[in-house]
Amino acid sequence: MNQKELIVQHHKRSVVAAILWPILLVLLLWIVYWIEIKFRFNFTSFGVYPRQVKGLIGVLASPFIHSGIEHLYKNSVPLLVLTASLFYFYKDIALKSLLYGLLFSGLLTWLIGRSSYHIGASGMVYFLASFLFFKGVRSKNFRLIALSLIVVFLYGSLVWGTMPGKPGISWEGHLSGFLAGLVFSFILKSTHFSSLPAVHKPRTQSDKDDEFLKQFDDHGNFRPVDPEDDAIKYSQDSTADDEQQVTYRKDPNS
Repeated sequence: MNQKELIVQHHKRSVVAAILWPILLVLLLWIVYWIEIKFRFNFTSFGVYPRQVKGLIGVLASPFIHSGIEHLYKNSVPLLVLTASLFYFYKDIALKSLLYGLLFSGLLTWLIGRSSYHIGASGMVYFLASFLFFKGVRSKNFRLIALSLIVVFLYGSLVWGTMPGKPGISWEGHLSGFLAGLVFSFILKSTHFSSLPAVHKPRTQSDKDDEFLKQFDDHGNFRPVDPEDDAIKYSQDSTADDEQQVTYRKDPNS
């Protein structure tokens, strides 16, 4: 398999993962909410309840529970976008990142949260935004750095959600997700893009043959070349054995 085929195959696998997994994850959120509405259940008691043993179940369950359709929708869109980015750019550590982010952000919310049920996938949204941003800015890959800038452009305002504000909003869950993303951006290592073969572009002209570069010496100093210093070579086709035998055409105007 040549270089081009490897890159195309790598891209196809990344695209499939970036489409399939985010859709399945968001679909699961909507199915849970549909079950809650359809059968008139109330899953709020399965959320994170800080510093109580019964509240530990929410570490795994709370991201799938939402208080209403608006709450679910506001979390679904960024979750879809950010998860797709995670699986495309960090496919080799995507599932591991989601699992660690879920556990770490949930446990930290359990430790620092106020005495109330904390529900919703917003903690994971903050985890993903933080993870993608800090992971990208630390990389030397222009694609990942560009991804960080896009995340800041789209979701940079999320940082205000990590501070106490509107009642009923779990800023503790937001802060926990943000810190989890920061920590695991240093811990988890990805080789998804570094494993790609390097693309080498053919050189169209040697530096030594470049007429402009000839004007500089080995130390980078500008030394313009005098055209008169260049030896001009002429060639002449003749069957004469001696220079004196070569006859030249006389100029008719002379």
